Order: sequence, then structure tokens, then C-alpha cells
Amino acid sequence: MNDQIKIIKTANGHMALCQGISEAITPAWFSVDFWRTKNAVVGSSKGRYTTWFVACEHSHWVLRHYWRGGLMEKFSKDAYVYTGLANTRAMGELRLLDILYREDFAVPKPIAANIVRDGLFYRADIIIERVEGAEDLVAKLGKGTMSTTQWQALGATIAQFHQRGVYHADLNAKNILFQPMQAEGTQERFYLIDFDRGELKTPSSQWQKSNLDRLLRSFNKEQGKLPNLAFNADNWTSLMQGYQAAMQNT
Repeated sequence: MNDQIKIIKTANGHMALCQGISEAITPAWFSVDFWRTKNAVVGSSKGRYTTWFVACEHSHWVLRHYWRGGLMEKFSKDAYVYTGLANTRAMGELRLLDILYREDFAVPKPIAANIVRDGLFYRADIIIERVEGAEDLVAKLGKGTMSTTQWQALGATIAQFHQRGVYHADLNAKNILFQPMQAEGTQERFYLIDFDRGELKTPSSQWQKSNLDRLLRSFNKEQGKLPNLAFNADNWTSLMQGYQAAMQNT
């Protein structure tokens, strides 16, 4: 287990706190109802399920529950077989984010995870810091175009993750955030989010190409739902130019 993460035993499982996070956090903090009682729910993101944005002291956090998908969803919406704390979805994501954040990759700051045991099964939640002023690419491209330089910068960002061996299990347009310049002297930046089932692997053109193919399919899928989405073949070419240039500069 990563020694940068503190494990705290709870009545029904474990909490995992990243370095520097206050131990005042309790399992209740992983329920949206806790934040509602404090009038601290400041927004949400609705996909297949809802992700909540909450205000905590001087920052905003993202609270996300782990839900099942696919065929297994018919049997249980959120229960997973427990085979050890290190093997839980929440610990895997928190650990990967913790490594990448400390290495200054463009990922949200990880805060904590909560794993609740229920016999042979577990349920889990994760809290990360919200990326200030950022929006996902579907939202951004629904309002206007990105420049060739920005598309190339996005490709270079993905290349940096691939060079490190970061496998993103669901690289799609909604899991990429664009953060504009926040203040004088800062730079705009692309972030990758939602590293559920992500992992560090030996770099390989096979899985890297699969990652990129998935991203291209997602752009085309989103454009099918939103015809005015500002995406075309030239944009993808620019992204790949930025990606390949960054990969060659290793």
C-alpha cells in the first residue's frame, strides 16, 4: 500500500486519506446528505448517475459513488466482491491519483476514499478536489471551437500520460477538462479525470492506440448527439500531431 496514504479503520470498513488531509473526515462525509445538512452542496454532474460538488472550507470537492455498469448492474447496482482493501476500485483510483498528482500530472488533487464492507461485498466512494474553472470538452466544444494549438496541446498532454505508462480505462471527451488561464502568469491546461480501473502499465503502442481510438469514438458519438459540437477530422489530425511530437521527444 502506498505509504503516502493513511488508512483508518472504521466501524464498517476503512477510510483512506491522502497526505495532508485532515483526520477530521468521517465516513459521514462520503454521503451527500451530510453536505445537504450544511447547505454545502454547490452543484452536480448528471450522467448515468449523479456526481456531487460540495464546498469544504476554502475549496470545492467532488463526491462520487462507485456504481456498477454493464451486465453486472442487473444483479447489483453498487456492490463489489471484496478481495482485500488494496484491490478495491476506490483504493486503486485514489492510489493512482496520488502518485500522478505528486508527480505534477494534470489530474485533480485526491482527497480520500471510503470503503464499506458488507459480508463478502463492499461499496465505495471517493472525494477529489474540483478543478477550478474547468469544464469538460463536450461542454466546451458545444459552445465554440478550439484552436489548432489547443488541439496539439491536448495531444501532447495525453502523450505525457502514455509515456508514464498511465492507462485510462475510459478516455473520452467528458473525462477531459479544459481549464482556462486562472490568473496572470498561469497557463491554460487540459486535465484527465475519472481514473476508475486505471493503472500504471509498461508503455506499449497497442494499448496506447486503443486509448486514442476510444477517444476518437467518443468525439464522434458526442457529435452524433450534438451536431453543433465543434469537432472535425482536422481537429483530430492536430491532436495526433501534438501527440506524436511529444512521444518523439522522449
